[in-house]
Amino acid sequence: MIAIKNKDSIRKMERAGQLLQEVFCLLSGILKPGITTFEIDCLIESELKKRDLKSKMKGYMGYAHVSCISVNEVVVHGIPSKHIILKSGDLVKVDVCASWSGYCADMARAYFIGTPDKKALQLVEVAKKALDKGIAQAKPGNRIGHISAAIQKEVEKHGFGVVRDFAGHGIGRQMHEDPEILNVGKAGAGPVIQVGMAFAIEPMITLGDYRVFVEKDNWTVKTRDNSLAAHVEDTIVVTLDGPKVITRA
Repeated sequence: MIAIKNKDSIRKMERAGQLLQEVFCLLSGILKPGITTFEIDCLIESELKKRDLKSKMKGYMGYAHVSCISVNEVVVHGIPSKHIILKSGDLVKVDVCASWSGYCADMARAYFIGTPDKKALQLVEVAKKALDKGIAQAKPGNRIGHISAAIQKEVEKHGFGVVRDFAGHGIGRQMHEDPEILNVGKAGAGPVIQVGMAFAIEPMITLGDYRVFVEKDNWTVKTRDNSLAAHVEDTIVVTLDGPKVITRA
């Protein structure tokens, strides 16, 4: 069942999104060659605490960190580590979900360390555009499939792969709520979108084959062909006027 949020719930989610944005604004200044993904996670944890944001990742199914940091061919769920040292040319995806006063916001951004090559830059730009195309379909009267189809169309017209095994989701009191929001699908399929629903929409796309696998740590998701992957995410609430993105300024 898809929860409908009231005005107070949405207000709290909006505050969570605003504060989470502040944390992400700090990242571009510290993502440099030589820093470890563990150090990045520690900084994020400190900044969440400063803002009274509670991590929804740390402790989830035994996960030990407040963020997922995925480098290059890692699509999502990369575990922060003292042994993963960023270097020039890396594509780094940072994903954080946190709550304020009991309500969540979920956000992911992609960053380049140094100057990216043209194909990597295009991959991230297409992921961002696909996210925007998906968000635009999150309006009352449409169906969840409209979001999925818009993302898939945008990605595949550029020749990139769309990951099938992981998806976006509803969000509110919990990090993961109904419905599942795939990045592939048919317009007109799935539940009807209504005012008060809230979604975390997150295209995960690849430079090569869309197929992925989970490593032995049961978290890290990588492309099977070792190709580069991009991941971006925003949390939105559905209003009478359409989608409102709460994880952007």
